[in-house]
Amino acid sequence: MASTLTRFPRLAALLAGLASATGFAPLGLWPVTLIALALLLHLISGATTTRRALLLGWLFGVGHFALGNNWIATAFTYQAAMPAWLGWIAVILLSLYLAVYPALAAASAWWLVKLVERRSAAHNATLTLTLLFAATWIITEWLRSWVFTGFAWNPLSAIWLSDNHAHFSELILPLLGSYGWSGIVILIAGGLRAQFLEFPWNRRNPLPEPPVRQQLAAQVGVAVLITGVGLLVYLDVGRPADSTPNLDGPPITIVQPNIDQGDKWDMEQRRANFTKLAGLSPPQSADAAPRLLLWPEAAVPDYLESGYPLDWYIEPASFVRARLAALLGPDDLLLTGAVRLESNAARTDVAGARNSVFTLNARQQLGPRYDKAHLVPYGEYLPMRSILEPLGLSRLAPGAVDFWPGPGPRTLDLGRFGKVGVQICYEIIFSGQVVDRANRPAFLFNPSNDAWFGSWGPPQHLAQARMRAIEEGLPVIRSTPTGISAIIDADGRIIDSIPMHRAGRIDGFVPAAHRPTPFARWGNALPLAFAALLLAFGLMPLARRPAKR
Repeated sequence: MASTLTRFPRLAALLAGLASATGFAPLGLWPVTLIALALLLHLISGATTTRRALLLGWLFGVGHFALGNNWIATAFTYQAAMPAWLGWIAVILLSLYLAVYPALAAASAWWLVKLVERRSAAHNATLTLTLLFAATWIITEWLRSWVFTGFAWNPLSAIWLSDNHAHFSELILPLLGSYGWSGIVILIAGGLRAQFLEFPWNRRNPLPEPPVRQQLAAQVGVAVLITGVGLLVYLDVGRPADSTPNLDGPPITIVQPNIDQGDKWDMEQRRANFTKLAGLSPPQSADAAPRLLLWPEAAVPDYLESGYPLDWYIEPASFVRARLAALLGPDDLLLTGAVRLESNAARTDVAGARNSVFTLNARQQLGPRYDKAHLVPYGEYLPMRSILEPLGLSRLAPGAVDFWPGPGPRTLDLGRFGKVGVQICYEIIFSGQVVDRANRPAFLFNPSNDAWFGSWGPPQHLAQARMRAIEEGLPVIRSTPTGISAIIDADGRIIDSIPMHRAGRIDGFVPAAHRPTPFARWGNALPLAFAALLLAFGLMPLARRPAKR
């Protein structure tokens, strides 16, 4: 089989990339992902130049990201200013760019392997490539999360949360984060490759020479030792004494109105949309405990703040606040998504907008607010607007003005309901960037609008929200207009949820947070340190004397 694959390495790399994406939700075929990665490692090992290794990694990435991100095409069906077919062009173009990161990982690992081969004969090529590729994958996946504002969607490790199970993620993520867990995925795939494609001591390949066996034993031994010690440390300092769901937290009501994206901003549907939200948020009885009412991203299409130019209002802000406050008990609190406007210097016109989450009490008073910091290029703002707008390309981003970013993770003090960190929509996918570490919250609130995301996007989004819960040791509460809304505990378990395309509400409690995990303390320094260790293991043969010629 291996010889057959090497006849058409480029096609094999592309098909392997497509197959690898089936491990993500909603399919969850993670064994296929491992096999596809094992094939990629085999193809890289057969490359004859750095350029060919780069091309193989890039072709793999094109297939991987094109299938995994196919839901992006659905978003364009709601853009009246652009044809729907343009969405598939966007998927392809984005995949061509994102594929650069697997390409860099493959080329870097191949180059380092050749460096080892030139300097030392005492090494196992299969193991060395696996260790180095795992390290370079971690680094490039981390780079993908922030270069050009970042697009961290679907780290490789998300395959383990593509169903309701975590597959040991609750042990690894708090220690190494999603990027380190991705590196372990590569190590597992490398083990499969060694077993079935290039096992070094099968019948065709005799037992390696003693120096190679020693090197292999040293590399594997150190890797197992470090991983084992790390897990023991984590089990001692990071895990809670009791990891069962806590039902003593603040009472919450999560609302999912099932309002389609096509109806969300339809002025003729405004009254019907509010009726759906209000019907799922009935006022409580006078003797009921105070609750936290949670609505989705941009659930309120009207402005909640006064003082904007009058021609921007549909309803007066005071009327909108009063209508919302009527749904609240005396001590209830509403967290809802809404748009906030920014005026120009002269305060005569609107210069920008904010995608925000507001707090509102029963006395119609606005409280702490969070402004989304990680905005979506072309979705919430137009990059290089001064250049593209004169070319007639302003329709690439909806709206007359750009959204402006907020300052970043911020903890809101909600009084009796505790402290909450807010991450709007896809902000939750950025590992290590979701919590104000100087003011740790008790839970995370992730209001989102996944109605754009087709059938693949929402379960993938949910999986990544679960990853953040496990990494940070914090429960995550999700409220979306069309699904998937959920209560996720600090171990990533889904306590309750509402399926896609179904209206409903969840009456529950905020689960308890854990003590800060190692990842919560040190963030992405941990997976990067793990990558450095893997590099050290892979380059250990360089410490030996150069091979004699």
